[in-house]
Amino acid sequence: MTSPVRVRFAPSPTGKLHIGGARTAIYNWAFARSCGGAFILRIDDTDPARSTEENTQVILRAMRWLGLDWDEGPEVGGDFGPYSQTERLDIYREAAERLLAEGKAYPCFCTPEQLAADREAAAARKDPFQGYQRRCRDIPADEARSRMEAGEPYTLRIKVPEDRGNVVINDAVHGKVTFDAKELDDFVIFRSDGTPTYNFATVVDDAAMGITHVIRGDDHLSNTPRQVMVYEALGAPVPTFAHISMILGADGKKLSKRHGATSVEEYRDAGYLSDAFVNYLALLGWSLDGETTVIPRDVLASQFSLERISKNPATFDPKKLDWMNAEYINAMSDADFADQIMLPELLRAGLIDEGFEADEAWVDALAAIVRPRTKMPADAAVVATPVFKTAETLEYDEKSVAKGLAKEGMGAVLDAARTALEDVTDWTAENIDAALEPLPEVLDVKKRLVFGAVRVAVCGNMVSPPLGETMALIGRDDCLARIDRARPMAG
Repeated sequence: MTSPVRVRFAPSPTGKLHIGGARTAIYNWAFARSCGGAFILRIDDTDPARSTEENTQVILRAMRWLGLDWDEGPEVGGDFGPYSQTERLDIYREAAERLLAEGKAYPCFCTPEQLAADREAAAARKDPFQGYQRRCRDIPADEARSRMEAGEPYTLRIKVPEDRGNVVINDAVHGKVTFDAKELDDFVIFRSDGTPTYNFATVVDDAAMGITHVIRGDDHLSNTPRQVMVYEALGAPVPTFAHISMILGADGKKLSKRHGATSVEEYRDAGYLSDAFVNYLALLGWSLDGETTVIPRDVLASQFSLERISKNPATFDPKKLDWMNAEYINAMSDADFADQIMLPELLRAGLIDEGFEADEAWVDALAAIVRPRTKMPADAAVVATPVFKTAETLEYDEKSVAKGLAKEGMGAVLDAARTALEDVTDWTAENIDAALEPLPEVLDVKKRLVFGAVRVAVCGNMVSPPLGETMALIGRDDCLARIDRARPMAG
């Protein structure tokens, strides 16, 4: 019987959650969901100098914004807690003491100076084994115990079986990976200050929590043989490993701050949608079918598989992310766009206040013309600005005035447009367009010049949503007043 899938994301709270870590979290979450398994969030905070509660909260906020709900972990609980390593020190000590009692670990009393001298000697004689020289491995147990009890400083080392042979990992991404047994020394599992090393603590936790698959960055691949030694010493099943490639910048180098924003919260604050961001990061090293790019969260959660993860590094492309964000925005309903993006952005830009009230149909009509022109949330306020100005407060773009209004004959165009619009009593987009449509032929002026002049007069620039719909939202009286104000600027 196959064990239910259990995966974990175990960030260290030494800073913000970055893109690489977010992608690892997404893959773990999606794999768990696709298999009907459990997704565990664990905080690996055994670095007391850099781990802080504030950073833990930053990570939790980022995970919530990404929509990666966890089944066990902080704020959720579970049967295998606590889910913070600093709260699990007794568990690590108990495991280490068991290995010591079983002869699978031993105390090492070597000083840093002795270890350094041994490394130099091994290098000088070109010893193929460059690791710890096992000076303390065969110290009799009673002697070792008395030295420990006497207070002599020591570390605990794993006792790697001398006949262990090569470590072979059947990685779900990289396939068969073989590690030379000569590289396996008796590494430290507990430091002299009484704290566990990463390679020990993480395995004790994964074993205790029943983790079946370890999905993580391939920078951890080199840790794997040592961790396998700990699983074997503990008598715990070795999970399936899946090491995912790095994310690179456009210059082919590992993604870093020099490439721009790197933390999840920076992208949240810049206005990216969570679903779009998750979709884009998921595609950095994984594909649904090699063609589909817009993959809704529910499809990702049901169709994700380790087999579709690429071995090759992925390149982070900000322009592709922007495109993805625009696709998600454009797929929203007018009502959702208004509630989730447009109205909050209008409030942020000071175009409306907290007490803003408007007819629902009017708001939806505004959303319908703003949404297709919004790639990032902040664009919504820019596009909608002319609608919320008045004839007195509208600002005119100088280049647009020069190009669309100041040319000879544009004064006559505005006069004709005003006369035509005065007769429109039912102020709808259709009726506005119908009133303006005959003017190019009547005036013998190109259509783009006629509508361009009216657009600049009413909107202040030459780039705006469809003119009829925009003017309908502004209102009849203010549109006529704007034309009157613009008339002296026309040629």
